[in-house]
Amino acid sequence: MSEKTLTRAEISDCIASRLNLSRRRAMELLEETLEEMSMGLEREGQLKLSSFGSFSIRKKKNRVGRNPKTGQEVMIEPRQVISFRASLSLKELVE
Repeated sequence: MSEKTLTRAEISDCIASRLNLSRRRAMELLEETLEEMSMGLEREGQLKLSSFGSFSIRKKKNRVGRNPKTGQEVMIEPRQVISFRASLSLKELVE
């Protein structure tokens, strides 16, 4: 498994070369797409991308945790987290 991270710049370069766009326009297109996805997730609470997967906002409740250094119990505040579930076709591609 590769330890390399795919960056926005690499994605926009790929978009630019495949669609014959300038690097600047490809970056703008990528940023607009990611912004729309973020706003949709915030607005709807979930985002589904066919053949890729779905993102959803999950609410975590209060819970008791421990400070690993001292072992002292600490109350962890409720919060929201984003979870991702890969589609079957993405899982098959990765296998």
